[in-house]
Amino acid sequence: MPDTPAVIATPRSRVRVPLRFHDGYEADAELVTFHGLADGQEHVAVVLGEPGQVPLVRLHSECLTGDVFGSARCDCGPQLREAVEAIAERGGVLLYLRQEGRGIGLYNKLDAYALQDEGLDTYEANAALGLPEDARDYTAAAQMLRALGIGELDLLSNNPDKAGQLRALGVAVRDRIPTGVFTTAHNVRYLRAKVLQTQHTLPLAALTELSAG
Repeated sequence: MPDTPAVIATPRSRVRVPLRFHDGYEADAELVTFHGLADGQEHVAVVLGEPGQVPLVRLHSECLTGDVFGSARCDCGPQLREAVEAIAERGGVLLYLRQEGRGIGLYNKLDAYALQDEGLDTYEANAALGLPEDARDYTAAAQMLRALGIGELDLLSNNPDKAGQLRALGVAVRDRIPTGVFTTAHNVRYLRAKVLQTQHTLPLAALTELSAG
C-alpha cells in the first residue's frame, strides 16, 4: 500500500463548466486543475453541488471508449453519468483520473480487448500482454483531495482497492457506496471478472445467470 504523499499539490486553476449529457441531464460544475501531482498527469477535479464536511467523492478512471464513444464493453460511461448526478445532488467531487485501461493506456487496452475476443477475461488479457491486472495508484487522487480541503469522504465505488489505497494515504473513507449495475450483452463477463478477481461489490449470482444465458 502507498504511503502518505510527501509532496503537497496545490490548485492551479478553477473554471466553471456547464455539463450536458446525451439524455439531456445538465449540471453546473467547477473544474479544478493542479500543480505538483505525483504522477505528472493532467487529472481534473469536477466539483459539483455544495460539498459538505463529508462530501460524496468518486475516483473515475478515464475511459475513452466508454465515456466518449458509449462502448457497451464496459460500464464506465453509465457510471460517470450516474456519479455526476448523485454528486451534484449531495455535493462533492468527481476526480477524473487519466488512468485509461486501469492504468495501462489506450493502445494496450485495445490490445487486451482483442485477447478478450479470443476468450480471456479482462485481467487475464492484461497478464497475457505482460502488464499488471490493475496498474492504478491513487497517490495523486489523495493529493487532489487534500488540495481541495477534503480529509474525510464517502466514496462512490464498487472497488474496495480504491477505498483501501485512500485510507493508506491518510484519507478517511467513512463509507463506500456502490454504484448501480449497468449490464449489457457485451459486458457481463467483464463485470463478473471484476467480482471474482478484485472483489467488486456487484451481484455475482445475477451476473453468472446472465453470462450463462
